[in-house]
Amino acid sequence: MSTITEGGAVAAGPALAPLAPAERAASADPAALVAGSLTARPRTARYVAQGALAMSILGASTAVSARITDYPVLGGQALRYALAAAVFAVVVRRRRLPPVRPTVRDWLLLALLSATGLILFNIFVLAALRHTDAATLGSVVACSPLVLAVAGPLVTRTGHRPRRGVVLGAAGLVVAGSAMVQGFGHGSALGIVFAVLVLACESLFSLLAVPLLPKFGELRVSAYVTAVAVPVLALAGLATDGTAMLRVPTAAETAAMLYLSLPLTVGAFLLWYRALGGLGPQRAGLLIGAVPVSACAASAALGVGTPGIPQLAGVAVVVAGIITGLARG
Repeated sequence: MSTITEGGAVAAGPALAPLAPAERAASADPAALVAGSLTARPRTARYVAQGALAMSILGASTAVSARITDYPVLGGQALRYALAAAVFAVVVRRRRLPPVRPTVRDWLLLALLSATGLILFNIFVLAALRHTDAATLGSVVACSPLVLAVAGPLVTRTGHRPRRGVVLGAAGLVVAGSAMVQGFGHGSALGIVFAVLVLACESLFSLLAVPLLPKFGELRVSAYVTAVAVPVLALAGLATDGTAMLRVPTAAETAAMLYLSLPLTVGAFLLWYRALGGLGPQRAGLLIGAVPVSACAASAALGVGTPGIPQLAGVAVVVAGIITGLARG
């Protein structure tokens, strides 16, 4: 994506600033412009597919997470992220990535990203579900596309900005469709407060990563935030549950933790951050609408529930919002 600066785009008077030789050649050659457009489209489509797959993995994890409700919360999360961090470390070493030295600001962003997007997110989800139902929580968290559409420009440094009106309208469609898919539940005021905190953590998981991705890449960011979360969760688990924070998991719990560690944490983190870096937070945020859609599909596949007309209509609205925002934004 090209970046146009205020000082370099227009010279004094009506004359345009001179182009670089490569830019003159490209602008004079229509074939070069067409070739650039054709190469950009597959790349954008790849980012969309990666982001949608990441959110689909996240949506399907709701049914999987139900398998570990009896396992100690902090201990289970520590195990999950420890396994993911070990996998990330192996991948980083095998790829022989050049070293990148984080600054103090980088460490602060990484710590804040880990604390909000990983640790507090899971704690607030469990707290919200104690005071409200999953439908209410899902409907509140489904507002993430709107939050990213509004806050995205605050953290995006590139000159390219999607048209805000189009993206906001598309995000509104995604939110409305998500609410139709999930339905509207009930809960206490305290449950709504925790749901809003979950929404904030979900949004920060993307917004805080935007300034880190150009320097570190999706692999290093994922490795850092999971590694930071492990000792924090372990210490918190020891403080609250003592040695009871860990026990030998059952076969079902083991399978669930492996899914949460590998496809979700390792796979979905990398896919989402890759899509986030390629599309930007405003357009990538629209793909969060895939979460309730995939959760609905997973419930139907597992025989937990059968989607009705409102849910199917909601899926159509979500898809329409995503297509509108990505195509016209």
